[in-house]
Amino acid sequence: MVETGGRRGREALACGGAAGLAMGGYAVAAALRGAWPAGAAEVAVPFHARLWDLVHGRGAGDLLFNWNSGYGAPFLADFFAYLMNPFSWLAVLLPRDQGQLAVFLTTLLSIGLGTALMAHVLGRLYPGPRRLRALAAVGYGLCAWVLGVGGAAPMWLWGLVSLPLLCLAGDWCLHERRWAAGTLCVALAWVGNLYTAAMATIMAGLVLTVRLLAVRRPFRTVVRVTGRAVTTAATGVLLAGPVLFVAVRAAQAAQPESPARPVGPSGLGGHLAQLLPGTRTGRPLPDVAIGLLGLLLVAGLPFNRRVRARTRLVWSGLLALVVLSFVWTPTVLVWHGLAIPAGGPYRVAFVLSGLLVMAGWVSLAHRPDLLTLLGGAALVALVAGLAAARKSVPASTWVLLAVGGAVLLAALWTLEHRRTDRRAGAVATAALACAVLGGAVWSAYAALGATAPGTAAGAPVRAGYAALRQAADWPAGRGDPGPHAFTPNDPLLLDGQGGGYSSGYLPTVTALLLHDLGAGWTAGGRRTGSVTDPVGRALFAVRTYLADGPPPDGFTVGRAAAPPLVTVVPADAAADTSSVWSRQESLLGSRVWDAPEPAPDGGPVPALHGTSGWSVPATPAGTEGTVFTAGCTPGGTAYFHGVWFNGTVSGLGTTYRSEGEQPATAVPVHPLGPVPADGRVRVVLRADAVTQVPARPIGCLRPGALEAALARIATTGATRVAVGGHTVTAALPPGSTGTALLSVPATEGWTCAAGGGPYAPPRPVLGMIGVPLGGGADRIGCVFRPPGLTEGLTVASAAAAVTALAAVFGRLRHRPARPPRRVRRAAAAPR
Repeated sequence: MVETGGRRGREALACGGAAGLAMGGYAVAAALRGAWPAGAAEVAVPFHARLWDLVHGRGAGDLLFNWNSGYGAPFLADFFAYLMNPFSWLAVLLPRDQGQLAVFLTTLLSIGLGTALMAHVLGRLYPGPRRLRALAAVGYGLCAWVLGVGGAAPMWLWGLVSLPLLCLAGDWCLHERRWAAGTLCVALAWVGNLYTAAMATIMAGLVLTVRLLAVRRPFRTVVRVTGRAVTTAATGVLLAGPVLFVAVRAAQAAQPESPARPVGPSGLGGHLAQLLPGTRTGRPLPDVAIGLLGLLLVAGLPFNRRVRARTRLVWSGLLALVVLSFVWTPTVLVWHGLAIPAGGPYRVAFVLSGLLVMAGWVSLAHRPDLLTLLGGAALVALVAGLAAARKSVPASTWVLLAVGGAVLLAALWTLEHRRTDRRAGAVATAALACAVLGGAVWSAYAALGATAPGTAAGAPVRAGYAALRQAADWPAGRGDPGPHAFTPNDPLLLDGQGGGYSSGYLPTVTALLLHDLGAGWTAGGRRTGSVTDPVGRALFAVRTYLADGPPPDGFTVGRAAAPPLVTVVPADAAADTSSVWSRQESLLGSRVWDAPEPAPDGGPVPALHGTSGWSVPATPAGTEGTVFTAGCTPGGTAYFHGVWFNGTVSGLGTTYRSEGEQPATAVPVHPLGPVPADGRVRVVLRADAVTQVPARPIGCLRPGALEAALARIATTGATRVAVGGHTVTAALPPGSTGTALLSVPATEGWTCAAGGGPYAPPRPVLGMIGVPLGGGADRIGCVFRPPGLTEGLTVASAAAAVTALAAVFGRLRHRPARPPRRVRRAAAAPR
């Protein structure tokens, strides 16, 4: 027992040492560079602010629904996707405005845990010196994927933990033990992050397959191990049923990604350059570097005669197959769940890094001799030579290869040829540790160098948060942080109730509703903005908003008149969808816009394609541009809605840049200015290329029309609105008829009732929630439940029961047999 405890203590010390080296290297590099993880402000920091609000009882909504973003959006799938890394919960212990620090700590601790687990898994693959295992694992914890991709996304960094965790479960399957524990490991990986868990599961299955093939085993044993692995994985995935079912249903209803280009040829030199430490490129290539030690060991594996030929063959073959799967579009699709990410086709690179580290350890555990070391060095030199022409390889990398390579080779040779000399061994190990840590710090320093300063913290953000809280009128009305943008998720960051939302699960209904009502979007609709015109704000009950302003804060607080969140429209109201202006009027229930068909009046002649809009030719150099004129009511305010227009818009003394690009970027409605006394609105479009604008891009808000419409709504709309975490109730004037309209996107999962009647799915009105009032009602109520949650909980409960039964039976089966009673009596009798 003492020996077992000592062995476990030494193992914990080795794993902890690996974690400390990786965390220390990353922290030192970040401190030297003075940089946070690249891109952390985009999504991670606002979502951690949302987590802080939920735990501290602030903000609007709960785990099921998010009242902050997209004017109301489902939240559970996003919670599972962005906040299930257990270390993310450190955010609730810090002040709310320390979101970047929370993300940094989450990144740091995820690196540490992933490195520690990998150090342990390497020992399960092949026994070997614990100190060398720790050094080999550092290459995994600080692989280029972590430094270039995962560091900004704490949810993806859980994949760094999942891969060794799943390989450990595979090891238990190989030795036919701990089925229940392996199932829990699979569930933990999938609950932490579904996306990376799927990739890690594929790789863990491949590693288990290689281990089965590396040693001759009876066919029955292979079948038993395979069956055990399949049932372990299947049950573990089903234990994560709520995450799986909710995510799948949310993905089905989500706005599709912008079309991603297939993986094209990048050249052998480009791919090989990614193996070298400190190499960065703007091209979409896999970030797979694992440090110089790992690279030397992997390169030397084919030359290591102490590794059996069969073992070398299967490990080298697996590496070759995985590398080929990274450059062929069909297999890249499989790695990424049949959808190549628009942000890059190599988010899966961490699994290849893990495989490289494991293959390198196979060689190191078998004590590489001089031939192995020289062969590995020659292969690394060949890789460097082929990559030499790449501009992405900095001069410092060559210095690191020369100096670090010499130190590593000398240290490895010393460890092999002077094994009996403890002092030489200690010096060699220390030299290895210094070389590994120095290379890791340099790689992290180089990767963090490209970090742009984040805008998710600082005095302006604190001022915006305070301004919205001071003016908060929720749920009587919304406080919208748009259109001023610190991050794509300002409503989460500032605790407002705006239209801005950036999420992989943003519903198509939400994206299209905001798009149809004149809000902008980017990323093909996966990143929405807020409405910016008075009618749009009224439709979404926006009473306070932040607008661009002067320093030091960069914004001003604006106020607008708006009805409550629940209004009533006549049952026989016709919906006109011919333009953004008519759609707004249909939801408002009043005519407030002049939307004349513009007439070309100079410059390159545009072509009208019916209701699909105008094709505006590119503006030749030295010319004014395409001119449109339209007639509006004098004294009104003119607006322009270019949607996909790319170029410069000028009119009524206003000039602005429109950066539209169909279908990726849609431009919101933009104010031009007061309509002159003659009622003539003249707009000049200078197009960068042939582009398109709607058939009626000019809208003029009639003087006093919106005020009159809001006065009418006040007499028929809700007299009281109460909003819970995922519920809405409203009191209406007695006997109200028509349709109660909630200024909330009609996403799947809502059920509503009028006048105390039965709950049923609502009837959408141009994308908003509509509740028919029948013959008359004085109240409505709506409840949201995420689609897939019930099914997921049911499946997870069944899987949990199976796992619990298996654990109990396994415990009983391995419990020592109790001797019969007569034997016990005989043993207890005095002699």
